[in-house]
Amino acid sequence: MSKKKKIILSSICIIFIIGVIAGGKYLISVKNYQKAIRELTINNVDLSKISDGKYIGTYDADLISAKVSVTVKDHKIEEVDLLEHKNGRGKPAEIIPEMVVKAQSLKVDTISGATNSSKTILKAIENALASSQK
Repeated sequence: MSKKKKIILSSICIIFIIGVIAGGKYLISVKNYQKAIRELTINNVDLSKISDGKYIGTYDADLISAKVSVTVKDHKIEEVDLLEHKNGRGKPAEIIPEMVVKAQSLKVDTISGATNSSKTILKAIENALASSQK
């Protein structure tokens, strides 16, 4: 076999190996994401136990993540700012913070077609409020 053919064959093998490694990492990431979302529960927080302040919360489900800032005043959620949202196709879920403020509860409906992003944002809000009690 000529030197040129060996180089081409070696290059193809290296590209194939890199593709297999990248594909494997992606599949592991998807599996971790699916498990995180499947096991995710949103717990309501007792606002009567939350002091005034601004609290930061995050939740990372691998392929989807959120970071929020929650402002509490007089045991009410005054504002929820969505600071970061890695979302894939879950952008419609970005209405969730407004819904939480209006309902004064984490027990709000998720957004159809953006259910996983909705849950991720809600968990970030829960984590922010829970951090106030530590």
